[in-house]
Amino acid sequence: MRRRPDLSRRLVLEEAVRTPDGAGGYTTVWTPLGELWAEVDGRRGRADEAGALSLAKVVYRITVRGAPVGSPRRPVAGQRLRDGNRRFAVMAVTEYDMRARYLMCFAREDEVMS
Repeated sequence: MRRRPDLSRRLVLEEAVRTPDGAGGYTTVWTPLGELWAEVDGRRGRADEAGALSLAKVVYRITVRGAPVGSPRRPVAGQRLRDGNRRFAVMAVTEYDMRARYLMCFAREDEVMS
């Protein structure tokens, strides 16, 4: 049996909303869906070069309370979790335990390094 997660960080679940920009493209605005209490655990990271920029990419396992599929309180890939100025892009979500009391979100945080 797994240990009970320490849900001590309040994160904001956000969803991307695209609106036409009038020039044939679109603008993306992140809309808050609600707050979730979570445990955030860094898993692995690496540095990449992107042209003149250096990027630090870190993957996290973020555990939140369980919610049924289709619930607005259940994160899905493509959404993000925000902690102040930090943003975690949700890549995948699965159940933490057999009873689905908690969910594990695998998320990526990209940071531009100088």
